Amino acid sequence: MSSAEAATVSPNKRPISVTILAWIYIAVGALGVVFRFHGLLGQGAFPWGGLSVELVEVGAIVCGAFMLREHNWARWLAVAWIIFHVVISVGAWRELAVHSVICAVIIWILFRPAATRYFRGAPIGPG
Repeated sequence: MSSAEAATVSPNKRPISVTILAWIYIAVGALGVVFRFHGLLGQGAFPWGGLSVELVEVGAIVCGAFMLREHNWARWLAVAWIIFHVVISVGAWRELAVHSVICAVIIWILFRPAATRYFRGAPIGPG
């Protein structure tokens, strides 16, 4: 490992719960993109509704990828992503209950002391 690479390695070890959660975000986003892409193509010239769903799915991939890279903003985006799902579930009580439980678990995982230490070791800015 070069000295430049050593300088970018965080002294904080990533908690396994953060690793698992980040990969879940990546998988959920990727599966969402793949399974909804066909519907997006079938919506004609202006698929704005389908496109916005695809952007939400890409957002999950971004959350997961950058949580793996220690970016604190990705942790907050991941929380916003699941809160968005809680909000759009209002009225569908079963979905609301499931999303609310998942949201609570995600917040618990991402804001435990070990996770907070991990994300505080993140680089600031792009890269």
